[in-house]
Amino acid sequence: MIISMTGYGRGEVSGDGVAVTVELRSVNNRFLEISTRMPRELNARENDMREMVRKTLNRGKIHLNVSVEQTTTVMKDIDVDPEVVRVYKDALEAVRKHAKLKEAVTLANLLEFKDEILGRNRAADDNADQWEFVSKALEAAVHDLDQMRRNEGHELARDILGRISAIDGMVDQVEQIAKNRIPAERQRLRERIANLFENDEIDEQRLEFEIVMLSDKLDITEECVRYRSHSKYFVEAVKGPEPAGRRLGFLLQEINREVTTIGSKANEAEIAHLVVQAKEELEKIREQVQNIE
Repeated sequence: MIISMTGYGRGEVSGDGVAVTVELRSVNNRFLEISTRMPRELNARENDMREMVRKTLNRGKIHLNVSVEQTTTVMKDIDVDPEVVRVYKDALEAVRKHAKLKEAVTLANLLEFKDEILGRNRAADDNADQWEFVSKALEAAVHDLDQMRRNEGHELARDILGRISAIDGMVDQVEQIAKNRIPAERQRLRERIANLFENDEIDEQRLEFEIVMLSDKLDITEECVRYRSHSKYFVEAVKGPEPAGRRLGFLLQEINREVTTIGSKANEAEIAHLVVQAKEELEKIREQVQNIE
């Protein structure tokens, strides 16, 4: 299955005076790398967010951004811990005494520590409610990103298969040209040897030996067979159900090796032109494969 590593996903959930927006951006990468940006109160949930992403995505550099906005003020019960109030009041009295201040400790002084004195249980409840919204928004964003990556992967697959088919046709042409070259090379070699002897006497055994050696150098049958094998597995990987990025990268290297060998062995202008075209197509495929999960 072809899944692109490039994409964008967004999820939005709101309720109880909170609006949560999660954005995911993905680019190509050898492995799965997740960077996060979120409000400080959600830091404890960072690993949970990463696990939610990992369940769906296998490769790519993922940028995860979480935005939480308070849309309305929701009043809830406020807890006051008398012991905490006493501790802070005693501490302020000690400061006043050591500083030799005449002013008494006031309510305004205590409220400087309102985050510690008020709403201790409420904060925990708010974080739990907030995580419920964040998790839903993240789930929607991951689904959105995955769908976009799959759609782009479908387009990549069509492009890659078209280029591989074109290379298959080029290899067929090269093979046919190479087969027709052997008789022509035989006659050319005979004429060159005849020019070396005034009496036109030619050592047929020596000639046949040279022709056999030349034929072996020009024979690209093995390379064509290996190319077709790699091409077959390449197409199967593109159409298969599993993520195929790494496998396609390996097969592409093997295909390129066979095409290069064909070009070096078949020393002929028309074949050289076809090999150059094939390598241009392979380079375009390579660029596409780098972006596949």
